[in-house]
Amino acid sequence: MANIQTQCAASKQRRTAILLLTCLIAVCAFLPLAARQQGSTGPSAGAAPQSATLGPPTMPIDEIVQKFAAREAEFKTERDNFTYTQTFTIQTLDTSGRPDGEYTMTSEIVFTPSGKRFERVTNAPAPTLERISLSQQDLDDLEHVQPFVLTTTELPKYNIKYVDHEQLDELTTYAFDVAPKTLEKNQRYFQGRVWVEDKDFEIVKTDGKAVPDIRKKGGEENVFPRFETFRENVEGHFWFPTYTRSNDILRFSSGDIPIRMVVKYENYKRFGVTIKIGAAKETQTPSPDQKK
Repeated sequence: MANIQTQCAASKQRRTAILLLTCLIAVCAFLPLAARQQGSTGPSAGAAPQSATLGPPTMPIDEIVQKFAAREAEFKTERDNFTYTQTFTIQTLDTSGRPDGEYTMTSEIVFTPSGKRFERVTNAPAPTLERISLSQQDLDDLEHVQPFVLTTTELPKYNIKYVDHEQLDELTTYAFDVAPKTLEKNQRYFQGRVWVEDKDFEIVKTDGKAVPDIRKKGGEENVFPRFETFRENVEGHFWFPTYTRSNDILRFSSGDIPIRMVVKYENYKRFGVTIKIGAAKETQTPSPDQKK
């Protein structure tokens, strides 16, 4: 079966290559005509192209970094005063892109009467994943890395590189590349890009992954997907994580495993005030072993 699939794949690649070559020849033949038509009907010579990015920052980059790190520290304190519902789902995908295994868990982040914050699982069906399993690092990333918060305290651990001043949907943002300076043992870090709103100086989107991947000499492997986390303006000037998604391939030495992951953060509440974002079903069931 594996050899037949390989031969079919090679045949399909040859047909695709022939089709692409035919299209390329047609495009090359058309280009001179298109150029002549643009010369007669397009914009006048010397017109400046329209820039896709915004102007340079109006303050030093270091000052922007310090401002958004301080703002993130305020946000972290603010978010710790909120309860919310979190739904985490991860699926493995077959060669057709259909799910062939799933782990899902819905939980509430709530307070005890004494004011202690904790997580209460409300829905956790028996997992059907067979090719991967959840590790403690996965659970730590779910709590700390995917809803990434880069505070003043965390800032010295990272290299921060300014990328651009750019439009992000309806927001104007500063984009920064972020990477850990060193990888300390048993510590988890974010590596990727963050977008900082240029008025409130708070992260509104992250795109990257948790690092490091773990590969031990005995063959044990623990690799982590790339993800995007989006925030929404829930209260005041604070932007709360509301949605994380990942469509990636986990590359193990034994083979690649495509996965799809979604995390939803909903029903933010503070001091009896409810701010609904989406809806979550709450069904009391016992928590299964943490496996995926």
